[in-house]
Amino acid sequence: MDLMELVDAGDADGVLRELGLLTLEQRAAYAADLVPRTEAVVEYDRWKEQTLGQKVALMRARLACQESPKAAVAEMLRVRWVPRVEMGDEACGLLPVLDLFPVEWRVEFVSEVSEQFPAGTSSLHYPLCEHIVRTTGCPVPTTDYYINAWMGRHIGSGKPLEGLREDVHTPTLLPLILERPGTYLPSVPLLMDLIAEGLIDRDVVLRGLFGNMADSSPYYTEALKALVLTADERAWMAPRRVAVVETVLSGLLKEGLRRRITERIDFLAAIEPTPDEYAALLRYHVAMLDLSLPVASYGREVLVGLEEAGLLSDSVLAEMCERLLLRSQKKLVRDQLSWLSRVIRRDPARADVILAGVAIAFQHPDMGIQESALKIVARHLKSGGSAVVEELRTAAEVLSPGLTAQAAALFGGPVESAEPEPYEEVLPPVPEPVGVPGPVGSLAEAVQEVAVALANRGDVVAFERALDGLVRYAVLDRAALAEALAAVKRTRPNLPCCGHHYLHDLFDVVTVVRGGPRTDTNDELLPPWRMLMARLMEVMDLLESGAAQPFLLALPTLATGAIDAAVLVERVAELERLGVTPAPVDFAQALLRVGPAEGETVRKAGELRSDAGRWLAEWLRDGGLPHRDSTPEGWESADRVNRRSRSVGPAQPALEPVPAFPPAAAALVGAYTTRGRDYADYTVPVYRAPFWVAQLPHHRDEVAARISTREAGLFPYLAESGGPAGYAMHAQLAERLRTETDAAVEALLVLAAQGALDCRMLGRRLGVVHGLKNVVNGLRSAAESGAYGTVWAVIEGALPWLMGEKPPQEAGAFLVLGVECASRCGAKGSIPEVDAVASRKGSTVTVKNARLLRDVLR
Repeated sequence: MDLMELVDAGDADGVLRELGLLTLEQRAAYAADLVPRTEAVVEYDRWKEQTLGQKVALMRARLACQESPKAAVAEMLRVRWVPRVEMGDEACGLLPVLDLFPVEWRVEFVSEVSEQFPAGTSSLHYPLCEHIVRTTGCPVPTTDYYINAWMGRHIGSGKPLEGLREDVHTPTLLPLILERPGTYLPSVPLLMDLIAEGLIDRDVVLRGLFGNMADSSPYYTEALKALVLTADERAWMAPRRVAVVETVLSGLLKEGLRRRITERIDFLAAIEPTPDEYAALLRYHVAMLDLSLPVASYGREVLVGLEEAGLLSDSVLAEMCERLLLRSQKKLVRDQLSWLSRVIRRDPARADVILAGVAIAFQHPDMGIQESALKIVARHLKSGGSAVVEELRTAAEVLSPGLTAQAAALFGGPVESAEPEPYEEVLPPVPEPVGVPGPVGSLAEAVQEVAVALANRGDVVAFERALDGLVRYAVLDRAALAEALAAVKRTRPNLPCCGHHYLHDLFDVVTVVRGGPRTDTNDELLPPWRMLMARLMEVMDLLESGAAQPFLLALPTLATGAIDAAVLVERVAELERLGVTPAPVDFAQALLRVGPAEGETVRKAGELRSDAGRWLAEWLRDGGLPHRDSTPEGWESADRVNRRSRSVGPAQPALEPVPAFPPAAAALVGAYTTRGRDYADYTVPVYRAPFWVAQLPHHRDEVAARISTREAGLFPYLAESGGPAGYAMHAQLAERLRTETDAAVEALLVLAAQGALDCRMLGRRLGVVHGLKNVVNGLRSAAESGAYGTVWAVIEGALPWLMGEKPPQEAGAFLVLGVECASRCGAKGSIPEVDAVASRKGSTVTVKNARLLRDVLR
């Protein structure tokens, strides 16, 4: 058998014997024959199908038939699979093949591998090079690839220290690891063992580490902690250390990921710059005070150390106050104020500078911070000169009105704020309803709208226009529509709803248009799912039956899902003219969406003569779907002592009697039942939320009553919808202020602008919400937008429910915000529950803030 026959047979030993009988030139003649054999198995899946003998036979032949070392390495780079694990031989049975080549060829092969293979490349070819170095005595390569492979082999042995101790190349290669940025460093414990064994000099390690450590990786932090530089080493490495510190500080000013910030700060702690070295880089640390909390805290910590070392000037101290004392992180501000107080106590000569800096905190939006700053000023005022006292009096003019009495007592006379302008509530403009463009105008537009609806499942407008467009163009030219929809695909199959049940979506309608089969669905669905499914099923029925309804009545005219009454009258009139009876579910959805009508629109509806027309006329005369009150009985008289017992859910707003709608539409406005159970609420996947709100666009409170308060994502759609905002909406808003603060604040302001916000009701609902920290932050944001009066009215409604025998932890923050809002909007009066807390003995935060609010309201 010749060489190629042996390769095809997978006879690895036979291939090696045959190769030994051939000269280099004879072997090279087979290279062309090996190309198609290699290409046939170059894909990894095909390679796995080969037997071990076939793999080794082909690899031996491939290597032996390369005429030059450069060609051999190029072939290795082109096809890199190696059956190393399968053979249990790192060299993959190729070492005997290498011995067939002259020494010069092998030495050049080592050089080519070391130069051509990048540092990060797999080291599977290292055993070939190591074999040649050992058998020929050629110089050991010093490229990054070879060094990494050499060290990796020792580390992978499980006994790296013993292996490196016995390796003759350790003195040559080990120092290079610390000098080359592209090499992989040994672990810190191993590095320390190498130093202890004398295998590498400590000075070499230090020079190498400081030459490469500008990236401040955790490795260098660990190494610095383990090495513990001596005083002589610190002095010797000082210039390089300062340069490294400056590089890391520059990176810290760029911030980045929190993990990288932490790594850099840990590195700086490990490198331990001296106060003098820090002082030379002072402006870096001052600049940090404006950045994120971890960076600002680190910069402040360094500057505090410089002050204690006597290396911080008064001007820098004042700049620290300017940059830190108005930040939103209250703990950071309090830490700075406490430290400033200690500095005055230690060095009274700096009192004027520091007190002026402390007064900056008088402008902080949090009244607790203002009060802390005022107390520090009071504690150290005697250490200041007369000029700073007058400066402090002026600064105190911006204090919250609740603190002006304390400031007046401190400075020996009334502290008058500038004459306030008459208060005016600032609310956002009432959002204008967004109109729907109208029906699609062409076949191409209909197909485009279908693609948009399938890509964005939350786009109600696209869904409705696409569904209407499919009905319109199926009637006009079914074949052309099917052809245009041929390329439309869906990335995911039917939408999951509850458990293992599935809903149809728009793609199922597309499938029917194209003549495909329908899929079944489960009828045991909650009403919103059932209504949406019924509409899709009805459209598929229309398409399969060839019914002549030329459009859908339920296509909205507003993005909320609402339909203008005049438009719906025109649509029903057109169907009446064509002699078409509207599809019942489509007609029911249109009735649920139609807005209020009066005058001319009602008169025109009265002229309709079809059954649908007469129903529409009566529906409009009666004002459409009635509104149902979601307020539960006795909620205001619930126990005020036990907060948990006061969490009363909304009443289920079932309509009785239910209009003569199809079952799916009737279930939407009746009592929610399925599987024999009543459902007072249901959980809402976010992608369905806009569809469900759009089913009842004038009845947001009824929808809110049936939505779990635990569910996120729905409330913004409710706030934009129409209809009264009753108990259920306010219960949702109270919960959302805790969990979705930004969106809830926007909704609160919109409801207030609409005149739909019942501040007293919202306040009472907040009185039963647990975890009020985010609520306070949200209300503060609303107040700072200009709605101090609205927010005060909410707080006024909440405080009686919060000021029990044991007020919640956040009650103090509610009171502080109440002081600010009442002061701004000029509210007066009294809240008995607040007065009762204010009259208690003690000086807890809640008691003190209750006294402040009581005094402001007088």
